[in-house]
Amino acid sequence: MQRIAEFAAAAVCASALFALPVAAASVDSPYATLNGQAPIVIAHRGAPAYLPENTIGGNELSAKMGADYIETDVMMTRDGVLVAMHDSSLARTTNVESVYAPRNGGYAVKDFTYEELQALTVEPTGSGRWTYPDFAPQDPNPYRIPSFADMLDALTAYNDKNGTNVGMLTEGKYAYDEATSRAVIETLIDKGYTTREKSMVQSFDFGNVFAYSNLLREYGVDMGVAQLGGIGKAGGQWTIDGVLVSQVAGHIDTLAASYGSITKELIDYAHGLGLSVYGWTFRPADQDMAFAQLKDLLDWGLDGIITDNPDYARAVVDSLDLAPVPLPAGLPLMAAGLGALTALRIRRRRA
Repeated sequence: MQRIAEFAAAAVCASALFALPVAAASVDSPYATLNGQAPIVIAHRGAPAYLPENTIGGNELSAKMGADYIETDVMMTRDGVLVAMHDSSLARTTNVESVYAPRNGGYAVKDFTYEELQALTVEPTGSGRWTYPDFAPQDPNPYRIPSFADMLDALTAYNDKNGTNVGMLTEGKYAYDEATSRAVIETLIDKGYTTREKSMVQSFDFGNVFAYSNLLREYGVDMGVAQLGGIGKAGGQWTIDGVLVSQVAGHIDTLAASYGSITKELIDYAHGLGLSVYGWTFRPADQDMAFAQLKDLLDWGLDGIITDNPDYARAVVDSLDLAPVPLPAGLPLMAAGLGALTALRIRRRRA
């Protein structure tokens, strides 16, 4: 908590300078999102409701299902290779117990080299399976533990082949470690993921979020930055995981919040600061449940949907009522005005 307080205190002065209300672009737009564009669909760990999570095969399926971004978790191996993995242990998602004996009492990712991890297979969990109807992954080994670099290369190849622009939302799944955060940013830069249209980074750890923001400024690139957490209030002020939103706003573009903690009041407040709001993690059992979970949130202006079921979320977004919002004078919405709105970009306010 000491480190969080220090980072937050450093940000508060800059945040105050830029905390003037920013009008959402939804005044003349059919969407209530911050930028007036349709909310984005973010495939959480690929498509884990259908295929093994954090794999190249799962990512490919989620892209085919219409995801705008793929959320990928990363952490370091013993020999310093960034790999795609959510848990600190390999036990839940891989066949490690049938391949290796425990190390230090378990199967921590940090106790294995990247080469050793290549002997493992990522297995389906929950409702996931090994196959999906009419889908054959292009990668010859789609359910290995991929390095982060390999995962980015695979996404680039998919986009090039299909004429798409699916981006990457990278989550650092590690306690504050500036060296690892630097490796994340350098890998993204090396693979050409250097703009908000292609890349965002996020973490629950405030130290990593601030490190990401500072590293992007150091390298002169403009990726999006999100703070993960649960929303609450303290003394009448909005907080994310107990820290004032106003104190972290100067380092981020987005609040990535547990969807049950999101209210219309929170979205309005965040939009007033120029921050978008993403909700996590939606796991609807079917399409009807997806509509029920998302309807109010999208009406309120939710900007992004982080979900295990990108196909359901895509269907909900595509079904939104696109009837134009009347201008004050009752005139039709002009196409030129809509084009200007969709081009609007709220620039991140850096400390």
